Amino acid sequence: MQERKLEPLGWPMIRLALVIMVGGVTPLIDTTVVNVALHTIGDGFHVGSGAVQWLTTGYLLALAVTVPVTAWASDRFGAKTLWLVGLMLFVVGSGLCAAAWGFGALVAFRVLQGIGAGLMLPVMQTILVRAAGPTKVARVLTVVMLVATIAPIAGPLVGGLIVTSGSWRWVFVINVPLCIAAIALASAYVPHERPQRGRELDLLGVLLLGVGSTILLYALSNAASSGDGAALRAWPPLAVGVVLIGAFAVRSVKLGDRAAIPVRLFAQRSFGIAAGVLFLTGVALYGALFLIPLYFQQERGMTALQAGSILALQGVGSLLTRWVGGVVDKIGAKPIAVIGVLGCSIATTPFAVATSHTGYLLLGAALIVRGGALSAVNIAVSAGAFVDLARPDVPAGSAVVRLVQQLGGSAGTAILATVVAGFAVTASPAGFHAAFLCSLGLTMVAVIPCLLLPTRSRAVGTVAAPSTPSDESVREPGRPR
Repeated sequence: MQERKLEPLGWPMIRLALVIMVGGVTPLIDTTVVNVALHTIGDGFHVGSGAVQWLTTGYLLALAVTVPVTAWASDRFGAKTLWLVGLMLFVVGSGLCAAAWGFGALVAFRVLQGIGAGLMLPVMQTILVRAAGPTKVARVLTVVMLVATIAPIAGPLVGGLIVTSGSWRWVFVINVPLCIAAIALASAYVPHERPQRGRELDLLGVLLLGVGSTILLYALSNAASSGDGAALRAWPPLAVGVVLIGAFAVRSVKLGDRAAIPVRLFAQRSFGIAAGVLFLTGVALYGALFLIPLYFQQERGMTALQAGSILALQGVGSLLTRWVGGVVDKIGAKPIAVIGVLGCSIATTPFAVATSHTGYLLLGAALIVRGGALSAVNIAVSAGAFVDLARPDVPAGSAVVRLVQQLGGSAGTAILATVVAGFAVTASPAGFHAAFLCSLGLTMVAVIPCLLLPTRSRAVGTVAAPSTPSDESVREPGRPR
């Protein structure tokens, strides 16, 4: 079979990706910066790791439950309008977080940030996937990932520097100029789309999924708790959450394309399997992003800046896998995904067995490998998720992809924080080891769906020629049609 020559991306497509990433990198930087500051914030408000994890879990959960609205809102108001609204909510939430007067207020404002990010991140993917088309999507995602490596490299360093030399409140202030710049650039360069007003919002479906996810995460955050009433705080909410999400799935099947999230998309083998992998890698990625800086600060006695410097090595690993997109366009997602998940599992092992004598050189090398492996998996699987979707299904597909990643992240953070907090009650130093072992096990499970991914993309090297809307989608602003 003759290999198809890849079509160049072109400057308009590259410029659109860079413009979108000015805003898209903001919530990515925010997550890494705030994670480094969690220990200091917890000390400042006199709360433990079990409570402080809600700054991460609440944010990710708000992001996740907002995502189902984006597929409908992208059609109803246009992707560009929704992108700008998300940026505005995020910058307002950031300002309020910086001014928070108590821990409860800070959690609430983090939720507002999460809502803004929940609008931004799926729409970012919708804009880029629609503009790129199936033959360019992996390479466009590589451009995005190349720019996004600023977040895992600079974020921990900036967060550590801020916490070490000033107030933790500045970790939220730094979002403001980035968001303002993103709003200005998007207004000038992101193409308009004609709104489609035919479909109504499935509000009941959104509520079922949102409330069910929230209750389920609450149950997971209490799963390892002990003491009087521990079982009542975990099992009944778990059952209620499962019932509500099940009701959402039944309603989605009944409504079809009118549902908030059409579960029929999971019937497409490549998309359904990719969604499962992204959920599990979300558990591994976000759970460990919460865990690693706390480990270095609480167990190794590091300052926030020192912990941030080591955590930045994950970003270096991501930078080293920038070439993956072109490979995925040629050979498909399966080989890269399997190798990436195995690499991530191997790189997590040193943390699971580490002692006070384990060298920093080994842990630093593990973080580089871990960052590169997760980056490769996310590029490969995200690209593989979209190769068989029709263009009208891209907004819903983007919403599902982001939803499963963020729900996985929320679940991972809640589970690992609960494991650490459970051991802290007995003053045992084994909490981090148990949490890393849990993360390792969850990562290994992701190998199974990776093995089921299609070996080769249908859009590459076959007679099924894709319809690439790139010329129309990235038309110069003001250029006549």
